[in-house]
Amino acid sequence: MRSRLPRTACLLRLIALCILLSHTAAYFGLTGREPLVFLPGPFSNEPPTGKAHLKQCEQMTLTRRQKRLCRREPGLAETLRESVRLSLLECRYQFRNERWNCSLDGRGSLLKRAFKETAFLLAVSSAALTHALAKACSSGRMERCTCDDSPGIQHREAWQWGVCGDNLKYSTKFLKKFLGQKRVSKDLRAQVDAHNINVGIRAVKSGLKTTCKCHGVSGSCAVRTCWKQLSPFHDTGRLLKYRYDTAVRVLSVTNVATGETELAGPRRHGQSLRTTDLVYLEDSPSFCRPSRYSPGTGGRSCAKDTSCQSLCCGRGYNTAMRLTSLSCHCQVRWCCHVECQTCVREEEVYTCKTA
Repeated sequence: MRSRLPRTACLLRLIALCILLSHTAAYFGLTGREPLVFLPGPFSNEPPTGKAHLKQCEQMTLTRRQKRLCRREPGLAETLRESVRLSLLECRYQFRNERWNCSLDGRGSLLKRAFKETAFLLAVSSAALTHALAKACSSGRMERCTCDDSPGIQHREAWQWGVCGDNLKYSTKFLKKFLGQKRVSKDLRAQVDAHNINVGIRAVKSGLKTTCKCHGVSGSCAVRTCWKQLSPFHDTGRLLKYRYDTAVRVLSVTNVATGETELAGPRRHGQSLRTTDLVYLEDSPSFCRPSRYSPGTGGRSCAKDTSCQSLCCGRGYNTAMRLTSLSCHCQVRWCCHVECQTCVREEEVYTCKTA
């Protein structure tokens, strides 16, 4: 039985987050069925109170089991929305100079295929959800979790010193429960998707570091408190973009010892496929022209000396002049005030030709 892939929805919804579960893999965030026309803002300072979180859970396209979990955990709905915001912003940033720039146009068709871009969408979505859950725990926005349980760190003391560690252990455990990930079947596409989801989770784990703070008289380190802290999500995005650039095309092989099917790719530098490699099954289209997968690169802005040649796919680019305003002739006034004038300058803008 093949894993069913998301289809583009006809109606636009306000809360654009969909987590689609199958027997083999979970689709969520940027891999949901609905266009992300609404980009939620960052977390509010306090978790939702009363029945507010119940309403948020009902507005989301979740399974019955997921909605039950959502209702039991105030703060989870906002965490899910935050993960969408993180993944979308990071995806757009990392691919800002690429032919495929994480455009949501054609996303439904793209997700039906096993391109490198599909692999990245799965990885960045799972990474963002892992990151957002861990941060929500440490910031007190989730009621059923708190700081990380690293040895020697008592929760109450951690809160007192303001060194509540990001709870990645709870995050990954809850994520698997929420997504309902089961043992991967023999379906090749399902194995590829599950592998890329785990690559995203591992990327977040690789950024976990121990941070310490000293306490004592006159700056001495009589007492040292340490806690676990995640790297900024931008670092995770940069790592996943590198994994995308070095992604491996795979096929399915049978393990002689166990009789089970597993993924395999060409050996590179004497190494077999790694758990940190993004994998794909088919070569991507050029994304140069409008298609079911993207709107193409016509009209895209580019940098004359660096990206225009590749981004415009040999069609050339248009040059236009525009006026921009910027601060200039700034002076510091006593005390602590900076006064600037507004200057206008003319600059060249380059956009890819459509034909």
